[in-house]
Amino acid sequence: MLTADGCRQRRLRLWDELDPKPDNDHLRLHDPIHLMYLANFAVDPFSLGAGFGGYLLLRKDGHAKLIHENRLPESVADAHVEERQVVTWYDGQSPARCTRQLALLEGVNPAQSGLRIHDQPGDPYARTLIETLASLRRSKDPDEIALLRQCMRATEAGHAWARANIRPGMTEMDVYVGVSGACTKAAQHAVIVYGDFAVSPGPERKGGPPTARVLQPGDMFILDFSVVIRHYRSDFTNTLVVGKDPNVGQQHLYDLCIQAMAAGEKELRAGQACLNVYLAVRDVFDRAGVGQYFPHHAGHGLGLSHPESPYFVREANETLLAGDVVTLEPGLYVPDVGGIRIEHNYLVTDSGHERLSNHTIALK
Repeated sequence: MLTADGCRQRRLRLWDELDPKPDNDHLRLHDPIHLMYLANFAVDPFSLGAGFGGYLLLRKDGHAKLIHENRLPESVADAHVEERQVVTWYDGQSPARCTRQLALLEGVNPAQSGLRIHDQPGDPYARTLIETLASLRRSKDPDEIALLRQCMRATEAGHAWARANIRPGMTEMDVYVGVSGACTKAAQHAVIVYGDFAVSPGPERKGGPPTARVLQPGDMFILDFSVVIRHYRSDFTNTLVVGKDPNVGQQHLYDLCIQAMAAGEKELRAGQACLNVYLAVRDVFDRAGVGQYFPHHAGHGLGLSHPESPYFVREANETLLAGDVVTLEPGLYVPDVGGIRIEHNYLVTDSGHERLSNHTIALK
């Protein structure tokens, strides 16, 4: 989880960076991403509190007051705030006081005056606040990196399960269930696992959620998934050839993707233009005459959402910062051969990068 000091320092940085400043001495926040980033407040998604959250009142001195109702799960006790107000909504003995979505209204707006939630689209200050927070979130703090590493370790366990167990006759859904179970066991608590669990015969299917499709010998199966813990998430990929040794065409696509990833890695450092990262990956494919089969980004930022800045794309206009967590994601989807995508996650540093994901990338 995030640390108390890390959350407080982020709150202070937020007030320093806001320009223009708000027209009062406090902010009301409700977005779950912002409450996690600034206060380590996260509602366990595997609970009756899923879909319901809280409000964070921030003063310019860093003081944080959290308002939430009494039926939220134990995970909310980990929030780092100076003051907490727990509103009784339903006690299990008498009918609920009101519709659940309205339970916190009196606590957030006791004067019953015009209510402003500053990070909700529609508020006059929302754009300034949301864009400032997004900019701050680019450069990850040590406690954020530690939580991202937890996501990575659980994701690696899922990839290892797939390499050991995938076989003809399984369905895509069978693979998802096995991977999800392995990730959960590694994390030692329930986690969200989402992404692509899909046979790719070529450009007609580059990924997608798992289905009842039965895996056949020689299929190229793309495993591109994330594990979410307290809103932070991983995102890395491998492609497996099911039940057979890869053929010449499949091996060629793999070799090119490995070369493209290595080319992109050489450009990963603070101060580098994101366009140069994209072009390094793309150039490998163009020189091999298969650039037309690389239709998507070469990678992207990662953290509390997915994808997020920076973006390694054809029209990239950003520059890498120390503390960025990014992916490299080369892929090729060739008719009559198949589709492949591989991906690692990295922490950008002043001198280069640290690879955060350590799963095996291999066709078998």
